[in-house]
Amino acid sequence: MGQRKASKDGDRKVGRRALLIGGAAAAAGTAVLARDELARLWWRTPGVEKPRKAGEVDYAGARWVAASEANWRRADRPDDFGIDMVIVHVTQGSFDSAVKAFQDPGHKAAAHYIVRQDGHVTQMIRELDVAYHAGNRDYNERSVGIEHEGFVDRPQDLTDEMYEASARLTARICARYDIPVDREHIIGHVEVPGTDHTDPGPHWDWDRYMRLVKQARTAPA
Repeated sequence: MGQRKASKDGDRKVGRRALLIGGAAAAAGTAVLARDELARLWWRTPGVEKPRKAGEVDYAGARWVAASEANWRRADRPDDFGIDMVIVHVTQGSFDSAVKAFQDPGHKAAAHYIVRQDGHVTQMIRELDVAYHAGNRDYNERSVGIEHEGFVDRPQDLTDEMYEASARLTARICARYDIPVDREHIIGHVEVPGTDHTDPGPHWDWDRYMRLVKQARTAPA
């Protein structure tokens, strides 16, 4: 979450986009392109929802606690928006306060995961959906957000258990979407263009974290 709440980014108006793409493709004789595009957008048709299992998680070590639907946008990633980034946050509060905030429809922000100081992982938004966590629409659509319990000015909050659990989580996300394990694709909230957040802060040990992610990435699943 960082120092301030991110604002809600509005949904795309896909009806006109789908029609334009379909029309252009038909005019050009490339009906395959139109069918492919519409296949990715079918779930946005009124009255149609992509099948989902209640309480299902994307990371086997996580516990599911649902965020408010006001704090994320239904999607079909990576089919409609490719995922090529993990964004690291620090909650600026306790684990419980972060969960409460993400369940509050008035908060207008939430991340996919929260990692507690003892290494426990909670998932609050499915990875296929767009979480409002980065304060930048493009970055929201292409990333998975991971919050970490603590404060940016308290290095003691960044525990060994937290680093290790978060690194394993990030490694699995990178493996799932073929994301390179480097600092261009694993970034802090402070590095998102247009943001005024400072997390994960000066005490976040990037060298240590990236080393742990690389180790977890090459370890047996």
